[in-house]
Amino acid sequence: MASYTVNTTAVAHARDLIDKKRYILESDWGEVQPDVDVQNGYLDNHSWDEYAAWHLGLTDDANDETKARYAFVYGDLTRVHRSGLIACVYRASEWRHKEVELAAHQLLQHLDEVSG
Repeated sequence: MASYTVNTTAVAHARDLIDKKRYILESDWGEVQPDVDVQNGYLDNHSWDEYAAWHLGLTDDANDETKARYAFVYGDLTRVHRSGLIACVYRASEWRHKEVELAAHQLLQHLDEVSG
């Protein structure tokens, strides 16, 4: 099983987006999460650092600037999705990646506080 480190840059990015009200509170994560084509299109116009900022986990032992390096996407590459954060909490919890789970949970709590 892969192991992950929390991407603190992504946590700060998500928090900033939430504070700027760049979020969606109700969405079907299965429908809105970025698929391969959306990710590739994003990378055509953005840096790997910008891409990384949308992923709460960094895969240990994976090379930088590869998709394998970045895990636990929480938004559609433009906005934070509450359903995306819930998915991150669930997936991280399911596979016992506690630090990522807690980071996603804290962001979810912050989103709920900000959005009222």
